[in-house]
Amino acid sequence: MARAENKAEAGSTAQLLAALAKAFREQQELTQEELGKRIGYTGSAISAMETGAQPASDTMLAKLEEAIGGGLGIFEKARRFVLLDKYPAQFKNFALVEQEAVTLSSYQTFVVDGLFQTPEYARALIGGGFPKLPEEKVEELVEARMARRALFDRVDPSAMIEVILEESVLRRPFGSWGVMRDQLRSLAEDAERDNVSIHVLPSDRGLRAGHAGARGDMQLVETKEHHRLVYMEIEDESVLVSDPAKVARLRTQALSSDDSLSLIRKLAGEERT
Repeated sequence: MARAENKAEAGSTAQLLAALAKAFREQQELTQEELGKRIGYTGSAISAMETGAQPASDTMLAKLEEAIGGGLGIFEKARRFVLLDKYPAQFKNFALVEQEAVTLSSYQTFVVDGLFQTPEYARALIGGGFPKLPEEKVEELVEARMARRALFDRVDPSAMIEVILEESVLRRPFGSWGVMRDQLRSLAEDAERDNVSIHVLPSDRGLRAGHAGARGDMQLVETKEHHRLVYMEIEDESVLVSDPAKVARLRTQALSSDDSLSLIRKLAGEERT
């Protein structure tokens, strides 16, 4: 049986960048220790990056651009693709679509949508899975998930983002009640953004006729080309479907954005140990 190694796997983009970084470093006659000192890393960290034992983080890429990029912008432009390499295989196709979305509507039944997660909440989810991931891989995935939040602040065009959460999501802690409380507060802050709308679907919705969310989690995306797609994950397999049905019915069954924000704030203020 093969023994699992506690190191991150370098994707093809990270491998190419590692080769380029080494070539640029050698062209400028820098040792690994000298380059590391310039950008705030050890020589061992530079060696690990160049061999693929530990792919460059987003922060390292930004510093490599400043130190040895030569004004070409190679490391800066590559940051997006390196982050894509870090996503789970089943999510990569949707990640590309999400980055270009002009509208994004999400319905979540079990956890807070990844786009809205805090680092601590995401770390509790990713690190608490089975089989347990090495710590380096957990941090890599958390970093990639946090990078998705750039969509909130994108301009020209800005993205309109809507999330509908089952009420149970707000009451299901991960990591600790402190982590959950901070997550709820972060949700409340995001709800106040001009381009964000958050709705809560009451837990007793199923007592009334019809429940638009019976098919489970889904994300509806509209691209700049006005193509509409639905993304779903079923048993770790992703499904990206074109020409989907609208999620408007879910919205009508959920609480208003104001009432939803009031509930989130109320739950965030509850004292739990």
